[in-house]
This record gives sequence, structure tokens and C-alpha cells, in this order.
Amino acid sequence: MKPLPLHQLYKACVLKDLPFKSTRQLEPLAEIVGQNRAQEAVRFALAMPHGGYNVYAVGRNGLGKRTMMLRYLEHHVDTEQQSHDWCYVANFEDPRSPTLLKLPAGQGAQLRQDMDKLMTRLVKVIPQTFDSDSFVERAEQLKNEYGKKQEDALEKVASQARKKKVSLTVTTPGGYRLVAMNGEEPHTAETFEALSDTEKNRFEQAIDKLEKQLRQALRKIADWEQEYADKQQALNQETLEGIIGHQFDELVARYAGLPDVVAYLNAVRADLAENLDIFLDDGEEQAAIAYASLDKKMPRRYLINLLVHQKTNEVPVIVEDNPTYHNLFGYVENVTYKGTVFTDFSLIRPGSLHKANGGYLLMDAIKVLEQPFVWDGLKRALRARALQINSLEREMTLSGTISIEPEAVPLEVKIVLFGDRETWLLLQEYDPEFAELFRVTADFENEMYRTDDSQLLYAKFIASLVNEKKLLHCTHKAVARVIEHSARMAEHQDRLSLHAADIANLLRESDYWARQAQAKMISDVHVERALESARYRSSRIRDQFYDSIRDGTTLVSTTGRCVGQVNALSVLSTGGYEFGLSNRVTATCYYGDGGVMDIERDVKLGGNIHSKGVMILTSWLSSRFAVDDPMHLSASLTFEQNYGEVDGDSASLAELVALVSSLSGVPVRQELAITGSVNQFGEVQPIGGVNEKVEGFFVTCQLKGGLTGDQGVIVPATNVQNLMLDSDVVEAVRKGRFAVYAVTHVEEAITLLLGRPAGKADDKGRYPKQSVFGIIQQRLEKMRENERQEQARLEHKDPSIH
Repeated sequence: MKPLPLHQLYKACVLKDLPFKSTRQLEPLAEIVGQNRAQEAVRFALAMPHGGYNVYAVGRNGLGKRTMMLRYLEHHVDTEQQSHDWCYVANFEDPRSPTLLKLPAGQGAQLRQDMDKLMTRLVKVIPQTFDSDSFVERAEQLKNEYGKKQEDALEKVASQARKKKVSLTVTTPGGYRLVAMNGEEPHTAETFEALSDTEKNRFEQAIDKLEKQLRQALRKIADWEQEYADKQQALNQETLEGIIGHQFDELVARYAGLPDVVAYLNAVRADLAENLDIFLDDGEEQAAIAYASLDKKMPRRYLINLLVHQKTNEVPVIVEDNPTYHNLFGYVENVTYKGTVFTDFSLIRPGSLHKANGGYLLMDAIKVLEQPFVWDGLKRALRARALQINSLEREMTLSGTISIEPEAVPLEVKIVLFGDRETWLLLQEYDPEFAELFRVTADFENEMYRTDDSQLLYAKFIASLVNEKKLLHCTHKAVARVIEHSARMAEHQDRLSLHAADIANLLRESDYWARQAQAKMISDVHVERALESARYRSSRIRDQFYDSIRDGTTLVSTTGRCVGQVNALSVLSTGGYEFGLSNRVTATCYYGDGGVMDIERDVKLGGNIHSKGVMILTSWLSSRFAVDDPMHLSASLTFEQNYGEVDGDSASLAELVALVSSLSGVPVRQELAITGSVNQFGEVQPIGGVNEKVEGFFVTCQLKGGLTGDQGVIVPATNVQNLMLDSDVVEAVRKGRFAVYAVTHVEEAITLLLGRPAGKADDKGRYPKQSVFGIIQQRLEKMRENERQEQARLEHKDPSIH
């Protein structure tokens, strides 16, 4: 068999297919590269006006789902969609239930500014006005009028009392008493008891009549007091109107199109007259509370708590990296004043859902599920389409602290959750509400097809990363090298990896090396330097394995021949870095019942898939050599110097060749290594990590005395499309110092490794005598003949034996 030609070992990016000199000439990509399916799902979800059409973005971490989603939203959100400002204000009728105001975007800040100006003016003007001579004079006049009426009414009763020798005395403020007089002094109990019965009766009758007159007088006084209070209130209202009436009229006219705001302004207008003491008192308590809560020093009763402020014609797109309960749903702050915990509507703070209201909220699904009560709260808010601010303490305990209950905010938001497929499947399985609330799944691809058009598209994607990360621009050779590396990451010559995080990291590191070299642009040399640096940083464990090969601790042969010994290949992963290693697989044969003992399985170091592979190759052997008669040769298989678990079936082809070599006694060429799995029909099936495996044996050959020109690796023919080998391997193949072979069937691999034809059966099922299978067939037939002769000898000696 001929080795694979160079063009099948590495698919280079043809520079003429890239019609630009550098990424500076490319327009950055605004779309989601290679994610047409996910893009269509997102477009559909965002266009649906109904509830429940939230998005779960499925894909591996590092695919750039968030970045791509943000880029898509930046260019495709409906800018005609009206966003709003949300404010909480005092509810003068029920202070525990603050009122919610909804305003067009930008007007919330304007309303707060208008009220701040108004209150700042009132804090100065009201004390001045109500301490002015004109107001004090009018207030004193009202007070004197009321006092005069009160005095006249009481004096009339007192005058009647004096005529009947009774005194009207004041006991408490507003309390009066009628006392019989003994001259100039009130009667004591003793002097009153000394009076005659006629005198006593006269006093008692007089006092009864006077009490009726007093009660009538006090009722009039109470009416006059209410009249005085009403007149004082009217005076206050009139004075206030003189100060602020025109300003309130202007505000009402300005917000005439917002009935809720107008109603609030009118409520403030009416409340001011009833709460002038807020402005006239010293205000130390208000100042202390304002200081403790970091608010302005002004009457808190009339503050505008601008919960959410949006810019005009901008749809909010919020990314919440820490979706705790408070961060998501908002909370109510508390301040402590003189040992008392205090809160009010001005201490309500927004969450991410408030800020994203009318737009989009992006979160990581795992982080949402990790936080207590967040997932249930999110589902509740989406179902009710309303956002209620509840303290987490009330959610977690049976007894709630006294707090306020703000009016719920109407919620109109699209949620985008980012997560892996396992989390998505678990939610689908165990949460029946999930499918109802997240009806759209944006399934992100790991790879895209590699064509001339897609390579240009990928180049624009690289240009967008360069612009976004503010890196040096790339030459077309650097872009070609990144594209080739992307195909290597995808493990396919005709695929490109969409793992944006890895590409972004490569570009950042290439930018670093370009700047170190004081280059003006990133070239292919800098990209190669970045790749080498990344490999070196991650290859300490690999180098330890290679050291064991170099010093002979790990037994590997790359020259000569040996019966039942094959160089198999495996891939090890150390935290994101993968490399290939050579593993010696050996097989031995002995007289038995034809079974194959898998030592790895018997000592519980073999995984299920590996055990399955051994069973399949056992089945293949039986189908070849034990169709009519049993095999009297058994075999054992093992990975030499393996002290960890083995899984996967990529070594089953190597194990099969080792068994065939042991059964036939034909030695195996040690300068070749092999990888691949087999099925029951002897077809060679593809495996993973083919590039790392080839490169691993290539390095092994270099470490074990250097390349001889006879060495190489046998891979499944179906894996040829996955080859994107390192430049050192390709160069060695070009010089004829190394080779890569592709096989489709077991017989081809046996022929290559054992150096003679495997053999093809004729019509009678006979294999050529000098072929590998012919040698095995002859050996088994000889053993069967010996078995028959032994059986006949025993029967002749003892006829009872059958």
C-alpha cells in the first residue's frame, strides 16, 4: 500500500481565495457567524409578541453565545419599541403601598428634576413666607377672632354664674368646672355641708342650669375652633397657592398626557398644605435619615424614586453576571436612626429585571439555578408578567419583618438563558413549566462547513474580533493560519471551529507577540509563535511522558519485528491540552477453548466500550477460523505498562493485529503504529484524536533513535478527512522520512504490519498457505487433527469413552 500524499495530510488555506491584504480591508461581521439555525430561532423569539417565547441558548461554553447574542441584538432590536421610565412615589393615603408611575423614556428623570427644583425652592420659600409679617398678622387676626368669641361665650356663662354665687374655673386646657362660692372663696366640703338644705338645693339647681349653658357654649366653641382651623387651612392653602400655584399649573400642563403623573401632582399639591410642619420644623430627623440613606437633604415625602431610567429610542439589553435574588428582583433598603430600622418608598432599589423591562435580559442558566429562590421567582414573574419586590427574608422565613409593599411593576421582557445541553435536558425533564416559558431553543453549532465563501466569512469574523478587542490588524497570511488552526480544532479538513473564545485567545496572544516584535500587523509568524507558546505552557505532563520514552522507562520499539506486539496509539488530556502517546499492546496464545481473555477487563481497568471492542474482535476471529470446528487456541490481551483505566475502542484494530500475529507466529513491524476500531465484518471504523495520535508516534520515533524512513502510522481511511497534521510531520513526510497509511479493512492493516498478505479464502474456504490467515488455518487444523488422534487413542484404550 502506498502512503497518503501530502495534500491529504493537511489542507492549507489558499491565499488567492482570500481577496484582501489585511483585516483592515474587511468590514467587521455584524451577524452570528455560522449560526444560521440559532439566528433564526433568536429572530423568531424576538419577533413573537406573546409571552413564553423566551430563549434558551444551547451550546458548549466558549462558543461565544453571549457575544454573538449581544452583537445580534445590537443590530436587530426593534428600535421603534417604546421603552419607559418607572418611578415610585409616596402614597399619601396608604404609606405602606408606594405608588408606581410609568413615564415615556427620559421623562422620569425630568419629573424627578422638576420635583427636586420645586422642593428645593419650597424648603427656602415656605419658612420665609410663613414667618413674614403679613402672614403672621393674618394668622393672628384669625386667632384673635376665635379667642374673642371663646372669651365672650365663656364670660357670658361666668357672668350668669356670678349672679348666682357660682364660679366658673378652668381645671385643664379645654376643661371647666362650676363651684359654689362662700363669699370670695369656694365652698369646702365642710362649709357646703353646713349649709341648710334650702341653700344646698338652690346651689345645685343653679349649677345644673349653668352646666347646660356651659355645654352649649363649649359646643359653639368647638364649632368656632373647627371654623378657625378651616380658615387657617384656607389661609395656608391660599398662601401656598400664591407661592407655588403657578409652578404646579406649569407641571400639570407639562405632564397633561400622563394622567397618573397629574394625579400625583394634585395629591402633592393638596398634601403640602396639611404637612407644612415638614418645612417649618427644624428638620434634624429628616436630615439624619437622608444622610443615612445617602439621599438629598429635602423632604422625603415628596421625593421621586426613579427606579429605572431609559434613554429615548433605546431598547435595554442587560447582562446579569450575578443573578442573586436581590440583583434580579430588586430590594428595599433600610436605614437605622436612633436604634430604629426605617424604610420608605425612596429606599426601593431596582433589579436587573426592572432595568431590562421592555427589552432583553441575558443570564447564565447554571448561575440562575444555583441561587436560592431565584428560579421560582423568575418563573413567577414571567407567568404573572409583573414584578413584585419582596424581601428575600420573607421568602426564606415564616415570619416577615415589617416593611413596605410597593405596587407591582408590569413586566414585558425577553429572557435569554445560556447553558449546556445537559442542563437543558434536565430542565425539560424535571420542570414542566420550563417548556412553557422557554418555548424557543437556540441550538448553537460547534462547527461550520469550510468553503471558499465560509472562509471569507470567517475572515470577517476574525476582523470583528480584532476590532472588538482593539488588536493589531492581521495580514491575509495570518488569517489563513488562523483558519487552518480552526480546521485543526474542528478535527476536520472541511470544517471550521466556532469556538470563539479559543480564536479570540489566539488573536490576543498573536497580538502580544506582534507587539513584542514591534510589528505593525499580526503575521502568520506571530500566530505560529502564539501556538507554540500555548503548547509549551501546557506540555509539562506530556514532556514527562516523553522523558520516560527517551530514557527507556516506557518500553516502546520503533524498529525491528516482534510476534504478538503492536504499537497502539492513545490520546491523553491534561486540562484542555491533548497529546498522543504510544502504547504497547501484546497478545499471547495458548491451548484452550478459543476464548480471548481481556486482562484489562478482568482486573477492572477496562471500560465498557473497550470491553465491547474486544468482544467484537473475538467475534471476528471466530467467524474466520471457528465456523465449522472449534478453535483450540485461546489468547490474552493487555496494554503493557498501563496502570490506569482504559476505555474506548480505538485500539481494537491494534489488538486484533496482535492476536493474529500471536496466532500465526508472524512478527509485527515495530516501525509502524496503528489506530482504529473494527466491526464484526472486519471493517475499520473512524476514531477520535487522529492528529494527536500520529504526532505522538512521530515524536516517539524521534526520541527512540530518530526517523529511519520506514516508520509511519496506519489510520482508518475514514479519518483521512480529519488530518490536519503538525508542520514537522508534514515536512518529514515530504522528505520521505515518515509515512501515514489509510486502511479500510482488517486485511489491509494485517498486510502492512505483518509484511505478508493476509490471505483471501477460495470457494472452499481455504486460504493461501503462505498468507497470514493460511498459516493460522494450518496451525488450527493441525491442532484439531492432534485432538482427533488423541480422542481416537483414548477410545481404543477404553471403549466406554465416547
